Amino acid sequence: MKPSNWFVRLENAADAAVVEVMQAEAFGPGRFARTAFKVREGVAHCSNLSLVGLSGEKIAGSVRLTPVMIGETQAQLLGPLTVDPAFKNRGLGKLLLQTVSDMARSQGETAILLVGDAPYYASSGYKPVPFGRIRLPGPVDPARLLILQLDDSDMPSGMVRAGGRS
Repeated sequence: MKPSNWFVRLENAADAAVVEVMQAEAFGPGRFARTAFKVREGVAHCSNLSLVGLSGEKIAGSVRLTPVMIGETQAQLLGPLTVDPAFKNRGLGKLLLQTVSDMARSQGETAILLVGDAPYYASSGYKPVPFGRIRLPGPVDPARLLILQLDDSDMPSGMVRAGGRS
């Protein structure tokens, strides 16, 4: 049964501990060695583009965007997207993705980059990055490097590094 009563709001400081526990359960301690985590290391996620999904009063999922530069283009790096195992496969992840992309678009962002499962993210408009067009400063399976263009500008190219606006 899919609940239709999800409530999505901006993440606040009081949510951080719960979000961290969800991320630890979902990705384990090895997450910090992954390239996308390393790019985000020491960079604050955008408080105006980080959301939690609630079922009643319980935080059931979260998504964060972190500012990056792709070459000379400002963009956002998505992640992690996390849904509590008790609430998986009920549409919350897709709702969080749609909400954060709509918000990013309305705030003038041009692209959201992520490393993830192409079949899952394709339904939200993410497309594979052509091989070599966007590079990360560490190992990434090229088939998992995806981008969502939020406007009709050209796809950015170049090395990804932390930075940009937040």
